[in-house]
Amino acid sequence: MDRRIDFIIAGAQKCGTTALDTLLRRHPNIRMASIKETHFFDGNREWSNPSYEALHELFDWSDADVVRGEATPIYTYWPGCLERIRAYARSIRLLVMLRHPSFRAFSHWRMSATRAEESLPFDQAIRTGRERVGSFHRVYSYVERGLYARQAERLLSLFPREQILFLATDELWHDPRGQMDRITTFLGQAPFTSVPREYIVPLQSDDFGEMPPSDRACLDALFRSDIERTAELTGLDLSRWLRPEYREPMGI
Repeated sequence: MDRRIDFIIAGAQKCGTTALDTLLRRHPNIRMASIKETHFFDGNREWSNPSYEALHELFDWSDADVVRGEATPIYTYWPGCLERIRAYARSIRLLVMLRHPSFRAFSHWRMSATRAEESLPFDQAIRTGRERVGSFHRVYSYVERGLYARQAERLLSLFPREQILFLATDELWHDPRGQMDRITTFLGQAPFTSVPREYIVPLQSDDFGEMPPSDRACLDALFRSDIERTAELTGLDLSRWLRPEYREPMGI
């Protein structure tokens, strides 16, 4: 049998992919990888003639009537990942979670600081600290990962629109049943019988307070045009993200 997984939660980091992965594991006909974030397609491999054994061994292949997927949210951001996924399975389906980029940046920084990967305060990290990022960076890309438009453009240049499902994190919180119905339909599966409203995070980082208003204003201005372009590309209504009074509903 020519094994191929059916879908990937490909982005974006700190946008609720752990919560979505957890929910999908509860569906009787969906099988997720034995670990979240396999990092297979951003790994250091021989990509001219790759072996997919290391990826496939993370799945149970005993059931025929299921769909299989994994969640590694760096894939939409990191160079080469989407092209490698396309070479692996041109018909694969991709789910992309998007969160207000200013709040995503702050959550990303809090995670890095909690892990002792970041020594700069948030205000410096999103301003002068951006010089550390270069073209791409796994840790310090607080701003860069929130520039969703160029990631969406690359996705749409490589895969047909019908193979990509863009979702907004706050909509999953407001309407978990409706959004999960969209996802199961996209994956060709029956809907969930019930869907709880819960936001699961991989690492608690609650000791930093709220984002300072001056930093929020700086990021909102930086992201404004990108949010508008992202809305055009994805078909999502993101007009609420453009309002200074917007606050995330998840309470994190």
